This record gives sequence, C-alpha cells and structure tokens, in this order.
Amino acid sequence: MEWKGRKQSKNVEDQRGKSGGGLALGGGLGGLGIIIVIIYALLGGNPTDMLNNSSTTQQTTQSSSYEATAEEQEMAEFVSVVLADTEEVWTEVFKENGLTYKEPKLVLFTNSVATACGNATSAIGPFYCPGDQKVYIDLSFYQELKDQFKAPGDFAMAYVVAHEVGHHVQYLLGTSTKVSQKQSQVSKAEANRLSVKLELQADYYAGVFAKHNSQYLDASDFEEAVRAANAIGDDTLQKQAQGYAVPDTFTHGTSAQRVEWLNKGYKYGDLEHGDTFNASGL
Repeated sequence: MEWKGRKQSKNVEDQRGKSGGGLALGGGLGGLGIIIVIIYALLGGNPTDMLNNSSTTQQTTQSSSYEATAEEQEMAEFVSVVLADTEEVWTEVFKENGLTYKEPKLVLFTNSVATACGNATSAIGPFYCPGDQKVYIDLSFYQELKDQFKAPGDFAMAYVVAHEVGHHVQYLLGTSTKVSQKQSQVSKAEANRLSVKLELQADYYAGVFAKHNSQYLDASDFEEAVRAANAIGDDTLQKQAQGYAVPDTFTHGTSAQRVEWLNKGYKYGDLEHGDTFNASGL
C-alpha cells in the first residue's frame, strides 16, 4: 500500500508507555487463556465480555519510560495514514446517503489501557469501544498477525483498522445498539448468531474502505487482507485451539464467510449490499 508521505489523521491518541490500569487475567481461562481471549475479541469482539467472565482479575499498573522501535514507529505512522483514509472514505459514503460521519479516535497503547468499556490488556487484540467511540490498538499485534496468524503485509493491518472503524460505522448507524438490545432477549446461541452477522458486516465495511482506497493499493494488497480474514475465522481458530469447531459458539463467522463479506464490500463499495442481518444462509 502506498502510504509514506501521505496525510495522517489528527485523531490518534498516543498512550504508549503510559499507566493503563489494565487487568491481569487469571483463573478460569485455563492454559490457552491468552489465545482464547485473542480468538474471542480479535477484530471486533467486546473485551469486557471476556474479562467479566474470567474467574479472577487483578489490577495492575504500568510505570516505565517507553521507547518505540523504528519499526513500531513506522507502523504508528502507517496506522495514522490508514485512519485518515477511513475518515475520507466514510465521510464521502455517509454524505452520499444524506448522513454526517463523526470521526472516531484511535488510541495506541502498550500492554494495558483503561477505556469506557472497562480495562483491557493487549492480549485482547484490537477492539472498538462504543462507550467512548474509540478504536484501541497495541501495535505489537502487527507482529502477531505475521507470526501467529501467518497474515503478513501492511494491508493486513489496514484491514484490522478498517474492520474496527466498521464497528464505529455500525454504532453511528444504530446497528450495534439494536443488536446489543436484541442479544439480551434471546438465547446464547442466537446471541452468537447475531454477533456473527455484526462481525461479517464490519468485514463488509472493511471491503468498502478498500474499494474506495484502491488507488493506493497494488495487486497484492487486497490479497493480504483476504489472507488475514481467512486466518481468523471461528472455525479455523477453534480447530487450531482444540481440534474441532462448535458452530453454535461462533461469534465472528467462518473463514469462508469472512472472506465472502470482505470481498462483497470490495465489489460493491456501498452501504446497500452490506445487510448481513437479512442475508440468506446466515
């Protein structure tokens, strides 16, 4: 992706190295605790759901000077450019639909962070908090994408940012609020199915972003996003973690579904074709 020297967003809050008042997870998550948390919250899960379900938590503090590596600082600049691109794309898409886009903030943090949705650690992965309308990212996740999820490339990380901003779009449109209300009235299995539809729509919105930003992409960039989406499907992650998949527990969608809706967003580039809630087969 062509990004160096381009406009960066003014909406980045750099909290790296600051005391985050985060949570140290313990107890009921078991030996795969960190992996399970990442699987649950990766690309859009609500971290407080998992944190509140852990049997023990311990408040921790962080107080040390922080020095970013050259690679991490470059990634911080890249993420800022991607955020600026999402602002331009969604401002235009909202305007085309007679709406006004309100830009979210993006918070860079290390290890732990306090949010309006609760305290969180970097083990949770990137997430969006509707309570303060902010996207939270520990940039060490970029290395995890490459090493753990075998999804290298800068546009794989751009997909992560675009997906989280997709949740902000859902918040502005009232979709996530309606889903949350509905989830409190149905069974756990049905609530999970609603979560899958919400996540797949955020994947669709990430595709919309890519479509409108295609002038900065080369032939391989979008494929990096596709590989990332394929790597983090619920079925794939569950099989890696426990050897089998349990569809009723899916919260983000299968690898095939994530790739399908990302591709749909890239094909159509609009809001109209992203209605996962009335789509057949979901």
